[in-house]
Amino acid sequence: MKLFEVYPLFDVTPVRAKDVNVFDENGVQYLDLYGGHAVISIGHSHPTYVQNLTQQLNHIGFYSNAVQNPLQSQLAKQLAKASNCNDYELFMCSSGAEANENALKLASFHTNKASVIAFENSFHGRTSAAVASTDNPKIIAPLNAQQNVEFLALGDLSTVEKTLQKGTTCAIIIECIQGVGGLDESTTAFYQGLEVLCNKYETVLIVDEVQSGFGRSGDFFAFQKHGITPHIISMAKGMGNGFPVGGILIHPQIEATYGLLGTTFGGNHLACAATLSVLEVLDAQKLMENAQQMEVYFRNKAKDVPQIVQLKGRGLMLGVEFDFSVAALRKTLLFKHKIFTGSSKNPNLIRILPPLTIKEEHIDLFFNALKQEL
Repeated sequence: MKLFEVYPLFDVTPVRAKDVNVFDENGVQYLDLYGGHAVISIGHSHPTYVQNLTQQLNHIGFYSNAVQNPLQSQLAKQLAKASNCNDYELFMCSSGAEANENALKLASFHTNKASVIAFENSFHGRTSAAVASTDNPKIIAPLNAQQNVEFLALGDLSTVEKTLQKGTTCAIIIECIQGVGGLDESTTAFYQGLEVLCNKYETVLIVDEVQSGFGRSGDFFAFQKHGITPHIISMAKGMGNGFPVGGILIHPQIEATYGLLGTTFGGNHLACAATLSVLEVLDAQKLMENAQQMEVYFRNKAKDVPQIVQLKGRGLMLGVEFDFSVAALRKTLLFKHKIFTGSSKNPNLIRILPPLTIKEEHIDLFFNALKQEL
């Protein structure tokens, strides 16, 4: 049987990883500045993570949500403490797309409305409503296109209000730092304006923190810089450090009823152990503070590279923009300098999404390679 080929693959086969490095089958070491799509938050094979998952697997790895699982309650308590989202309630699932899908579904249940506002260059996943809310027609099948989604310009508050006045919008979904779209952000006034409009027009504000959450932006969630209170927060990626886990945080304005949402694998024992381990290490090693410090260092190093047009993003969710396509440069960084980086919808932008354990010496390696090639 052949694989269904939907991914263009680099000719690299990682077989082992430790902290910020991965190693291929020949023992060649690579610096991971991409974290497998911003997934690796506390570093590859962190000893606390490995120990806790191993211990949990030796007890019980999975049972359904039809039984008590105290680890879910423990996780909710620790997550509230880490994020300061104390009044929210937790629903767990298994991926970012599933998190956004459930967020949109819940918004529609809550408001009894059906249309969605999303933004240009957004990416929210590949499932039904999530992909319909993603600004990429190439990955939206006719089945998905039946969803009623309007894509508006990021920052255009007046058009948002005109759209909400139709009275059909169940949710606004937004990334406070766009991921795949290219690290674009709007202003605090815009995000606060969205919150005001959502409350005025009885619309659910969904903040997509799938990529930016769990400390990557330097705050626990990227929206927290703007002082807003979303109705639903979606999360995944760095939440499990590689274990498939996602979830949504739900404001108490939205009430739960039996059967409203459901999942087979979401919130299983191993998923909870993985996320609890991430929270433990984030706190013990002060990795959010490290993300802030490494951003400052990265920005200072970038000043010495005149070919950089703009440095976007926050924390360790950064975009290095040039005035040329970076495809060839990224391949050179990978195959010559053994450095993984990321692409985006913007062909001129390199995404930097390393483990939050990265140090100055690793950033130096990237800039030394960059200067050599430019």
